[in-house]
Amino acid sequence: MSGIIITCALTGSIHTPSMSPHLPITGPQIAQAGREAADAGAAILHLHARDPVTGQPSAKLAHFNGFVPVLARETNAVLNLSTGGSAVMSLDDRLAAPLAIAPEMASLNMGTMNFALYPMLGKDRDWLHDWEKPFLKGTDDLVFKNTPRDIARILTRLGTERGARFEFECYDLSHLYMLRHFADRGLIRPPYFIQFVFGVLGGMGPDPENLSHMVRIADKLFGGDYLFSVLAAGRFQMPLITMAAAMGGHVRVGLEDSLTIARGQLARSNAEQVARIREIVERLGRDVMSPDDVRARLGLKGAERVHA
Repeated sequence: MSGIIITCALTGSIHTPSMSPHLPITGPQIAQAGREAADAGAAILHLHARDPVTGQPSAKLAHFNGFVPVLARETNAVLNLSTGGSAVMSLDDRLAAPLAIAPEMASLNMGTMNFALYPMLGKDRDWLHDWEKPFLKGTDDLVFKNTPRDIARILTRLGTERGARFEFECYDLSHLYMLRHFADRGLIRPPYFIQFVFGVLGGMGPDPENLSHMVRIADKLFGGDYLFSVLAAGRFQMPLITMAAAMGGHVRVGLEDSLTIARGQLARSNAEQVARIREIVERLGRDVMSPDDVRARLGLKGAERVHA
């Protein structure tokens, strides 16, 4: 099999600080998490920011600047900034930091969808901040807006104008057809790096047959012009990404996607998850790709052109 790309999503915007003491919140914490994940074998670091005082997801450039320059200076990892931010943010807010930083890669959600996190309220816990519980509760009426106009704007402003390549996040089958639409419009070029997202309520369920079907349809739509990676939420993380690795795909781990390393056991760090999946994929006979291997494979512009 070919080399495998390990992406690590360090903190995200889904989990709240009360859910794990190991979730990185501050700039120094996120920077440390990124260094450790890169050392463990993650070639791509997927980045969100948080307010260092409250732990709330943040789109502020100042908060991204608390860790992006450090990671650019102290790792060779490909820095992949989120354009999704949080589903409660406006598109202007979500784009502010990526437009200023002009990263090598950025994530791009390929469709509007329900984004329901309220089932996380089912577990009793002591809440550290007064925003956490209302935020989760309000997601029973939350629409994550990513219209064709929004997608075209991101592709133009970040891609055409700033040279970023994209991790296309597909939460459902329809998102693959939307991606094909933009390829046909000439706004993107191969190779397409497609992230199949499983386990978010409102998107695809984490069923193995869904992964197999997504690969079949992607093969039909993109032929040999794409790479697929898999992320799965919560306890489905390791089983589904192991299946992806066995199928020749790529993998994503990180505390954005799952707070655990085993059932009922919190992961102590992002690097612990990276080390776990690295051991698994190497036992499958896959070679872990370096950041420079990824840059060559995906046609990235190079770290020297990032404004970090």
